[in-house]
Amino acid sequence: MLDLLTTRRFGPLFATQFLGAFNDNLFRTALVFIVAYDLAAADPKQAALLASAAAGLFILPYFLFSGIAGSAADARDKAAICRLVKLSEIAFMALGWAALALGSLPLALGVVFLMGCHSTLFGPVKYAILPQHLKPGELLAGTGLVEGATFVAILLGQVAGGLLATQAVGPVALAIAGLGWLASRFIPPAPPEAGRSINWNPISSSRAALGHAFANRQLLIATLAISWFWALGAIYTSQFVPLAKNEMGATETVATLFLAAFSVGIAVGSVAVGRWLKGRISTRLCAAAGLAMALAGFDLWFAIPAVGAAPKDAAAFFAAAAGWRVLADLTALALAGGVFSVPLYAVLQTAGAAGNRASAIAANNIFNSLFQVAAVLAAGAAVGAGLGMPLVLMLSGLTVLLLLPALHRLGRA
Repeated sequence: MLDLLTTRRFGPLFATQFLGAFNDNLFRTALVFIVAYDLAAADPKQAALLASAAAGLFILPYFLFSGIAGSAADARDKAAICRLVKLSEIAFMALGWAALALGSLPLALGVVFLMGCHSTLFGPVKYAILPQHLKPGELLAGTGLVEGATFVAILLGQVAGGLLATQAVGPVALAIAGLGWLASRFIPPAPPEAGRSINWNPISSSRAALGHAFANRQLLIATLAISWFWALGAIYTSQFVPLAKNEMGATETVATLFLAAFSVGIAVGSVAVGRWLKGRISTRLCAAAGLAMALAGFDLWFAIPAVGAAPKDAAAFFAAAAGWRVLADLTALALAGGVFSVPLYAVLQTAGAAGNRASAIAANNIFNSLFQVAAVLAAGAAVGAGLGMPLVLMLSGLTVLLLLPALHRLGRA
């Protein structure tokens, strides 16, 4: 499986997408830290509002432009789109460097929006290009490596964004963008697989992408299941800090360990599922993985109170068996998440017509963003209404039970 990384058919694309995901999270996280500890240090409410605004601006392009992105990737050479997107990233990061140097918050937020556009355009390409460059028996492994690396890149970008000094963020981000462009130059050509033109209308292109995906039962189930997975991930990752601090009295170090375990767990599960399925595109493990995620969340509900809410550092947290139980539950949930999601992405790449692969990915991205925003808002409202965060997490995981019958039928198809 790892041999793919040394091939030109896959290695340059892998490096390109990894560096792009890293840069997105580096800049956004650095901006949140700069706002919280510098620009709005005296006003925590404003800092929280600006952090939410940055998250919203990054995800907004997925609503607006995913249809166009899918249409473009189906109509043009995907490798050429990769290079164009990476060139735009260089320009965006140069603008981001200027924004940080000038201390201009509006300009920095504008860069966050532009980086969201960058990710929106690249998203359909990075998955739709794989069936053109990989053999059928390699597709699941390649998808798993891309999915796993994305979560590791997110984690590393967030860590780097929190650690780098303000003056270093701009040049580092610009250098990473340059490396991403260099990597993209080695991606082999991937010409369109059906003659079509680009639909530049964001409404009709999105409608067309969604219509294509929903007309195919396999694509519909895969899209809904993947979107549920990303929604659950958004709830968990957005709550690691308050969960550690408010429910278990733990420090930021423990919250960071939660994030690391979650990201690495998904990466390991994403890579392992290809081996378990021996390269065969099959969703027969998805229902079991979804059930495992629900059970891990259920056990977490019992484990958190056992830790206790008394203040404690990382050493004290892991001195008790309950602390390790919490970490084990999160890791198990993440491992199952990797096993759950990768075969479904493979379905998105293969279930529809070859000429509409990117549009199927674009439809998935539209629903992913909708589900994530709705899930985070619903979780916040539930906590605000008096439900404890452990209960919210547990109930969120149990919603997979609604998907299990469809996943079971999909696995038998």
